[in-house]
Amino acid sequence: MEILDSRRLTGPGLLLDREGAVIDVALPPAQTEAAVAAWRGHARRLLDALGWSGEELAVRPFSGGVSLALSAPVDALYSATEINEWAWRAAAAELAGSPPPDLREGTALLRDAIEREENPALQALQAAAAARRVTLLADDDQVSVGLGKGSRTWPARSLPDPDTIDWSKIHDVPVALVTGTNGKSTTVRLLAAMARSGGWTVGTTSTDRIEVGDEVLDRGDYSGPGGARTLLRDRRVEMAILETARGGILRRGLALRTADAALVTNVAEDHLGDYGVLDLDGLAETKMVAPRAVRPGGRVVLNADDPQLVGRVAGLAAAITWFSLDPANPTVRAYLVAGGTACLLDEADLLLARGERRLRIARAEEVPIAFGGAARYNLANALAAMGLADALGLPAVAMAAGLRRFRPDPESNPGRANLMELGSIRVLVDYAHNPHGLAAVLAFAASLPAARRLVVLGQAGDRDDEAIRELARTAWSFRPDHVVLKELPSLLRGRPLGEISRVLADEMRRLGAPAEAVSRAEDDMDATRQALAWARPGDLLVLLTHTLREDVLALLGKLRREGWEAGAVVASS
Repeated sequence: MEILDSRRLTGPGLLLDREGAVIDVALPPAQTEAAVAAWRGHARRLLDALGWSGEELAVRPFSGGVSLALSAPVDALYSATEINEWAWRAAAAELAGSPPPDLREGTALLRDAIEREENPALQALQAAAAARRVTLLADDDQVSVGLGKGSRTWPARSLPDPDTIDWSKIHDVPVALVTGTNGKSTTVRLLAAMARSGGWTVGTTSTDRIEVGDEVLDRGDYSGPGGARTLLRDRRVEMAILETARGGILRRGLALRTADAALVTNVAEDHLGDYGVLDLDGLAETKMVAPRAVRPGGRVVLNADDPQLVGRVAGLAAAITWFSLDPANPTVRAYLVAGGTACLLDEADLLLARGERRLRIARAEEVPIAFGGAARYNLANALAAMGLADALGLPAVAMAAGLRRFRPDPESNPGRANLMELGSIRVLVDYAHNPHGLAAVLAFAASLPAARRLVVLGQAGDRDDEAIRELARTAWSFRPDHVVLKELPSLLRGRPLGEISRVLADEMRRLGAPAEAVSRAEDDMDATRQALAWARPGDLLVLLTHTLREDVLALLGKLRREGWEAGAVVASS
């Protein structure tokens, strides 16, 4: 028995709907029941001794272990992790037949830790914000009340008396959470385009950047609660759209307890094995944390074509908007008969439906990211964005304008379905990094005429061998003429350099790929140069680009400006 991970929860997560601490413990199945009971007993006794009798305990078993969580005051989360670890050590000792740690000694030490960490001014401010139904966001450095243009922020250790705050100027702004396995970033940006068309100053977070209006505040992966807090404290923001990734939910929880709307784009196998989430059911459960945070009176947008989501709507406080590429989808049809709301693709029409009424927002050929309807996954993203836009009160005219203005280029949606003509070849740059996303991108690529086709393929090291092989099988189903297997040196995550490409190459050989049809590259840039060197007029290059996307797009842009043609040398710098 060992602790695999111990962490603070700064917001609602998989086990709790508020702040706390969680540990993941490796356990033989036969010992789980006794271990959980022992932990509960020791945790409750310790919490009572510390005066935390009102705190909750939560348990989530998984194959080979269990997650154990306890809620805690917002100003004592580091101490909460120590409390949880102490309770587990006591439980482990009990199971081993050894004397448990002394409760009085543990209580004294933990009370000292709590006293060093506690912040009475934060507690008072949290109570005042809750009484006025506005959001409080807290981290180690800053505390804020209200959101966006209605927010005020102070240093965490220099908080004002709540009675001195002009609360008439404090308010929240509309917030939408966007989660799912694939399509999150594109949908966030598409919804932002709709909101801007409606006259809103929009703030977004994504795996690429934090953005307010047309200004990029910072670049990097900001799909977790830290990025969300940064955005939500920007006083220019009138509406916030937050990409909400699985990792952030599991590691720290959501950035805020309630939202006005939430979307789950889809659920597919990816990143399994982290924090006790080992299968598709656990991943779907994680994604549904965001919808369960939507306030009563808000709205949840869900993919009716995804069985994992159709079966998980029980207990939602908010109403649902379904979206589907199939106008005959039985879930949607039954929901509309009952007077519900849905976004549908009916032949080439993108429709907003309420009961028997149908409102056409756009036609597929009017949506640039859909490439005339060939990129069906982006039609699904468009329908999802329409559902969120409706949930946030945006008018149909703003939805239509956003759909028409948002383009699949490196400026609007970098690295997502960026299709460009480069001399006499076509290049498609995309971020697809799991079999579900790759299959969607390759279905679109298969609709593009080409003399020959090449795919650049790679994977991060935190997937198991079978997941890596499945990615290879998906790529080979495209029947490419050549595959470049790239290394991702910054994403090895415990694997030795070269191991992932060897697994991919082995699966390609098993599927019948000739040795000369597979080559290897050091990174995204080396793979891109190899692809360009291989290309002949009329070819299509599918560049699945991850860690060096900006460099790849810059190189392609430079070559296009210079009039590069297939067969010409690509300079090394």
